[in-house]
Amino acid sequence: MSEVSTREWLLSDQPSSRRQAKLGQAYRTWSQLRRNKLAMVGLGIVVVLILMAIFANLVAPFDPLRGGDLRTERLLPPSWINLMGTDDQARDIFSRIVHGSRLTLMVVAMVAIIATPIGLAVGTTAGYFGGWVDTVLMRITDIFLAFPRLILALAFVAALGPGIENAIIAIAITSWPPYARLARAETMTIRDTDYIAAIRLQGARSPRIIWGHVVPLCMSSVIVRVTLDMAGIILTAAGLGFLGLGAQPPQPEWGAMIASGRRFLIDFWWVATMPGIAIFVVSLGFNLLGDGLRDVLDPKGEK
Repeated sequence: MSEVSTREWLLSDQPSSRRQAKLGQAYRTWSQLRRNKLAMVGLGIVVVLILMAIFANLVAPFDPLRGGDLRTERLLPPSWINLMGTDDQARDIFSRIVHGSRLTLMVVAMVAIIATPIGLAVGTTAGYFGGWVDTVLMRITDIFLAFPRLILALAFVAALGPGIENAIIAIAITSWPPYARLARAETMTIRDTDYIAAIRLQGARSPRIIWGHVVPLCMSSVIVRVTLDMAGIILTAAGLGFLGLGAQPPQPEWGAMIASGRRFLIDFWWVATMPGIAIFVVSLGFNLLGDGLRDVLDPKGEK
């Protein structure tokens, strides 16, 4: 099948199968996203982060946990050998940032996997049933929203104990309320449509309607919100690491690297600055990608 015929097949107004319709929609979405240059820059940053995390052992020139000679290799400035310099333990900062991308990606992925289903379940259930169910679930959501995310995460980590696993749980617990509010708003516009009424007349039960039909219709808006929240998740994880409540030494977590380098900020600026730049670039990438996805996937957004 030639490129022209493949494109015509994907853009057909009368798809012959559900597979063709889904592939055509995905192609249209990609075509719109590709025209947004800033979104492509953000996608490129995210792809680089993923590849760097996957191939960290090949990209990093040195062991991220083992330092060199403290007498001659400690706090060296950036050079061709040590691209981002070395820290106070004579460890290569670039290698630690590369391996730290694995922790960052793991935190982002696990928080999204945990928080998104919780937010969808709470929001769609509240929006679909309404009444006292909606009141109870939304008041619980409001309680979580009343506290700043970092402060609430600090409270949960203090209760659970320091560590990257507990930090992920704490961030996930504090991340689901915005998704619940968004899913509830979407569900309230969907639940009284003829489409849902027809499914209800066929005898479908509420759980099947919610998870089989309402949740898929809410997914595009929630995906956009999750992508935009990735930067906040990274900053919260870095904040916990900076305070010593996230990943524990000698793990190469970016926030913890900034905390250990703040003592040398005046004379040896690269120790704290390099992981800070990494956090900034990755957060910017997720924000740019999220803005692009919002323009493409959110039908109510401005084009």
